[in-house]
This record gives sequence, C-alpha cells and structure tokens, in this order.
Amino acid sequence: MMRAGRIQISTRRFGVVDVPIPKPSPLQVLIKVKAAGVCLSDVHLLTGILTPGYLVGDVVTMGHEVSGIIEDVGALVTEWSPGDRVVVCAGVHDEQNRVTTLGFDYDGGFAEYVVSDAATLVAIPDNVPFEQACIIPDAVSTPWAAITQTAKVKAGERVAVFGIGGLGIHAVQLLRIVGVSLIVALDPLEDARARALARGADIALDPLDPGFPTYLKKLVADGGVDVVFDFAGVASARSQGFRLLAEGGRLVIVGLANESIVIPNDIAFAYKRSQLLGHYGSDPIHTQELVNLIREGRLDLSSSVSEIMSLEELPEAFKRLEGKINNPVRIVIKP
Repeated sequence: MMRAGRIQISTRRFGVVDVPIPKPSPLQVLIKVKAAGVCLSDVHLLTGILTPGYLVGDVVTMGHEVSGIIEDVGALVTEWSPGDRVVVCAGVHDEQNRVTTLGFDYDGGFAEYVVSDAATLVAIPDNVPFEQACIIPDAVSTPWAAITQTAKVKAGERVAVFGIGGLGIHAVQLLRIVGVSLIVALDPLEDARARALARGADIALDPLDPGFPTYLKKLVADGGVDVVFDFAGVASARSQGFRLLAEGGRLVIVGLANESIVIPNDIAFAYKRSQLLGHYGSDPIHTQELVNLIREGRLDLSSSVSEIMSLEELPEAFKRLEGKINNPVRIVIKP
C-alpha cells in the first residue's frame, strides 16, 4: 500500500488515503515519486472551476508535475531502466487520440508511486534536484510552449505578461532567453512585480493602480506590444491586453477562468488585424528543450521552489496557494 492525495469529483472532497501501489502495463513504468509541484490548476480542480474531461470513474489521484526514480518497467519497455531519474510530461494521447491529463483524467503524482507511459518521460541530469525538475512540466513547459509554439515569439519583439504567478514568472525568464526587446510585467501584487524585475522584466506595473491607464495610453501611442500573454485568467487582463496590441499583435490566453472572452471592439480588432490565441499545456519536446537549457546553464530554477511540504500537508498547500500566502511560485510536495 501507499499514501495518495485523491479527490472525489462529484463532491470535490479531497483526502490523503491508503491505496494499492499501481502496477505498470507492458508500455508503462512505475516511478517512485521524489517531488511533485502544486499548481493553481489543482486548486481549480478542488473548487470546481476545472473538471476532468475523460476520467473513468469519480475518484482520481491529483498531481501533474512529477519527478522521480524509475522503480520498475513494463515488459515491452526497452528505453528505460530502474534507477533512471525522470520527469513525467503531464499529457498523453489515449486510444481515441484524445489528450488526457495526468492528475485529472488518470492518477497523478501526489502519491508515493505513480505509473506513466514510457513515452511521456524525459531524463533529468544528476545535478538537477528533483524539487526543481518536477515543476518543468507545466510551470515552465506551458509558458515555453506558449511562447515558442503558439505565439511564435521572435527576438526583438515587445511583450506584455499579465499575471506573474507560477507560470508568468517563468514566462518572463524564458522571454529573456528568447531575446525580446521589451518585457512589461503586470500584477497587482508588489512582491510579484519585484520578482519579475529580478528575473528579467524591463517594467513591472500594477494594472489596478489609478495611474495605469495613463501608462497604457503611452505604451499604445509608442506602438504597443507584439504579444500579450494572459496568465492571470481575468477579464480585465484580456480587455487591457487587446488595447496594448500593436498592429498584427497576438493575445494568448493561458490562464483559465471558465468564462466568456469578450473582444471589446470588433472594428479595432479587425482594423489592427489582431489575433486571439488559446494555449494549453505542452509536449514532451518542450520539456526536453527546457532540460537542455538547464543542463547548459541557460535556465536557473533555483528560486522557483517557494516551499517544500509533505504529502499529508497537501490541504494546507492548497490553502496557501489559493490565498497567495507569501506569494509562492511553486510549493513542492515530497512524499
């Protein structure tokens, strides 16, 4: 038996309970979990903003940011061996070619052990701590995929980032690596703005400040920005983001709010040839690219782990993340 943090979807009731240790199928591996990141999406699952799309049954082990050591391999797995250090990519295509998500549609990593398809794993170097490695899938790979795949950001472009939380702060770091010419970070929390400046933002602003509309007008008059990322998932970020866009600019929605997206003015939208893009998750190649950047010393995640807690402390971790207590980037669970 093992301990696992599981949620009943019909009641949104969560608990850390004893369950059998899973067994890998022929194309799966069994991983001893060494670290698992707590994401705002986990909180959204608890509160009902998010609901699994393809879960069979009513109960699932949560946790979609996972690193660990391979304990056992399925009979048909040849590329991995017990003892290998790995991170687990959070999405997998099922038999119907649907993208299902770890910790939502099938059992995740808030547990002592997790099984995963061998094809979803990425090896991690010995010098990368598990607590940093576990947050690469999602906290780092989602903004990286949004930047490189969906928005196709190019060096020299000007970018605004709304919401400097667990994903937005990594977007700032990654945009600097890409080589954009201007990064404007927007967040109502002073600590988040300070963190953005420390990680490479050129300007950090409070979108709720009475003086912000004046700056917004100035930035628009100066040509606006080529790309706006909404990691906040709030209507005000989207309406302000549309106004900030330069001609042909892209507004990329990453933050989830389960509400309508409103285009403020269709004439301006059409005249400026604005683009509205949605983004969700990442592919294993994005995680591999990030591991390469870390290995080469281009990306440092040492400041991203705000706190380490135990599996039994998961309810408290959810509470701290939802309330933004001490403004965490990522709380990491170590079973």
